[in-house]
Amino acid sequence: MSFSHTPGASEDYAERVARHVPGLRDLHRMVGLLMAEHVPADGRILVLGAGGGLELKALAEARPGWRLDGVDPSAEMLRQATATLGALAPRAALHQGYIDDAPGGPFDGATCLLTLHFLPREERLRTVREIASRLKPGAPFIAVHHSFPLDRQDAWLARNAAFVVAAGVPAEQAQNSIQTMKEKLPVLAPDTDEAVLRDAGFTDIELFYAAFTFKGWICLKANS
Repeated sequence: MSFSHTPGASEDYAERVARHVPGLRDLHRMVGLLMAEHVPADGRILVLGAGGGLELKALAEARPGWRLDGVDPSAEMLRQATATLGALAPRAALHQGYIDDAPGGPFDGATCLLTLHFLPREERLRTVREIASRLKPGAPFIAVHHSFPLDRQDAWLARNAAFVVAAGVPAEQAQNSIQTMKEKLPVLAPDTDEAVLRDAGFTDIELFYAAFTFKGWICLKANS
């Protein structure tokens, strides 16, 4: 999992992410419940952007029979994922790299949380298509990342800053983070994000999570 513009790795990673992402633990719980609507009890799930291991652990705890493949470019974050998983680590195979380094599947479901906002539209589309190519027909895909109306960017980013300050982040740090997001994150508007999912071969696209600058969708790989 990566968040904002500073994925990093440290012992307080989970706490830091929770300060930046509204309802993070509930979000992970929702992801598990939505996956369970479609993924069989012995299913295999691809987790792209798995460093830190927070969603890997949440999914492993959601269903004891699920097998997980986590992919992340950072070796340090993958080491932290192993530590986060603890006794659950044998349930997850970890792969260093990007989507092209992920196993071919076919998987029964996939997630990509707090990661796609780092990718420009064309690379984002290519990545989501590669995820789709690794899924069984009808399998669910859940994506969560920054997505907000670009004509209201300043207002939404100010709300984001206010949220993280209220969660204990120093105001100067929050403002610096917002400026970096404006300059470096290729954020898309929600309707464009949904178009990317459709163009990549997904149907039944539903928004299930909306928290200030973050949006989350569940969709299904088309049967044809």
